[in-house]
Amino acid sequence: MELYASPHPLGDYLDTHFTCPCGREHYAPLKAVTIGPGALESLPGLTKKLGYKSLYLISDAITYDIAGKRCMELLQRAGVRAAVHRLTHTGFDEATVGELLIHMPADCDLAVAVGTGAINDMTRFFSFRTGRPFLTVATAAPMDGFASSVAALNVDSMKTTFDARPPVAVIGDTGILSTAPYPMIAAGLGDLLGKFTCLCDWKLARIITGEHYCERIVELVERCVQSVLADAPRAKDRDPAVLGDIMEGLVLTGVAMSLYGNSRPASGCEHHISHYWEMIFEQQGRRPVPHGAQVGVGTVLILKLTEALLDRRVDFDAARAAAAAYDPQRWRADIRAAYGPAAEGVIALEGRADKNGTAGRLARLDAMQAHWGEIEALLRALPPSGQIMQALRSLDSPCTPAQIGVDRALLRDTLLYCKEVRARYTILQMLWDLDLLEPLADQVIGSLEE
Repeated sequence: MELYASPHPLGDYLDTHFTCPCGREHYAPLKAVTIGPGALESLPGLTKKLGYKSLYLISDAITYDIAGKRCMELLQRAGVRAAVHRLTHTGFDEATVGELLIHMPADCDLAVAVGTGAINDMTRFFSFRTGRPFLTVATAAPMDGFASSVAALNVDSMKTTFDARPPVAVIGDTGILSTAPYPMIAAGLGDLLGKFTCLCDWKLARIITGEHYCERIVELVERCVQSVLADAPRAKDRDPAVLGDIMEGLVLTGVAMSLYGNSRPASGCEHHISHYWEMIFEQQGRRPVPHGAQVGVGTVLILKLTEALLDRRVDFDAARAAAAAYDPQRWRADIRAAYGPAAEGVIALEGRADKNGTAGRLARLDAMQAHWGEIEALLRALPPSGQIMQALRSLDSPCTPAQIGVDRALLRDTLLYCKEVRARYTILQMLWDLDLLEPLADQVIGSLEE
């Protein structure tokens, strides 16, 4: 059947093959989503209905107490064979994968991620590599990766995205979600706010590089975000119904990623900012704030950069001169200084993508100049940075880098170099193409509150 021309309820997109006017076929293999009061009680019946007999529950010490212990009680009472492992290595890297493999029951036919972001990603990657499906029991809703088909892990000191698999089902018990630490609730909304800039990135890439684009998936995500954000102020009161809506919105944006086959519908330069901070904090031995909180701050920064761009006259001739003068050797030296142990992975990525090379940059500048009016209209359609800051503040969520431990030196490196984390065209790459990234970054940094 054809992908719906207007957004439908979440369940209508699950486990269904769609054709689409964009020219691609879309499919989200997620089979079931149960969100609401007492949803955790559905775990035994759902696993039986799906045909699984030996479960491997993956948690850490915290999520075991929140939901893992109750999961085991429900499964044992229902006669479902299950084992639980509480992770001792939570670096969410190669060693974590090894720990999961060592403790996996030999007859396991379903892994169950009991937790949120990092546990969900580790279980997803483990599931993909071992050929066993997985199910998610959410203990909070701080991010949109529940239904994603990719996983972000720390590998060789670099935050790296790998192809993986979506879960077969997601359970979100609003009784549990409403008890999550408030910063995690706010983080979920922060992640949703990032869809404004990430979808703008995709629209720009369609114009500037000719990247494939699906209008129906974009509209699905846009409508979802607008609907959830309308009720955002009520999240502060821990209203279970509102938190259920937020959870459903986060799952739906993950389904959009699954439908499209990668993270383009839900992750752009605001996420690259977050990935860079996570990478540097890991190197410094610091624990980052929740991913969604970082994305919220990153969204504010990107909006401020676009506002600064719109106040400038773009000099395409100067940008072409900068493209001709590009020095790859100097770029590599800058990357080694900015990325430390992760630099060689970034340099290798550029070697494959050649996104900074002169020829490609000149071609993009030609496309930009030919369509500058359309590009300006897209940028002006973004919400004002002040509006997003107000929304974050209303939830007691951070909205400036200083509030999440990012000083001005790290912020400058972030704005100049985080675009290298992925080979994906974004607002930051566009500013770099225009030879405006450094001056606009300095302007925005100078304007920020301490």
